[in-house]
Amino acid sequence: MQMTENTTPPTLDDILSLEQQVWAALVAGNAQADRALLSPDFLGVYPTGFANRDDHVGQFADAPTMADYKLSEAKLRVLTPDIVLLSYRADYQRPGAPGWEVMLISSLWERRHNVWVNSFSQDTPLEAK
Repeated sequence: MQMTENTTPPTLDDILSLEQQVWAALVAGNAQADRALLSPDFLGVYPTGFANRDDHVGQFADAPTMADYKLSEAKLRVLTPDIVLLSYRADYQRPGAPGWEVMLISSLWERRHNVWVNSFSQDTPLEAK
C-alpha cells in the first residue's frame, strides 16, 4: 500500500489493512504478495524461533499455511510518523486442522521510501482456557 509522502502518522485502519494483506497472502499461498509486504531486513520472533523474510516467504513452498483467520482487539502505537506498532489478537485455522488456534501478535510497520513495510513481528500463542 503506497501512501503519499507526509509526516502524518497512519491510522489504525491503514495499518490493519496492510496486516490483513499479509494474512490474505497466507490464505492464498501468495508468496509474492507476502514478500512485497515484508522489509528485506524483516525479523520474525515465533514460538519456533527466529525467521527472516526468506523464511517467512518460504513457508509457501508447498501450499497455503492458513485456511481462515479473524483479527480483533487491534491497537496501534505510533512511535514516529513513519514507524508504528500494531498489536492484535489473531484467531486462525490451519488447512486441514479441525480447530482454531489463537495468538497475540505485534507487528512493527515502517514507512520506507514512501511505502509501508513490515519489519518485525512477534507471535505469542494463547493457551486454551
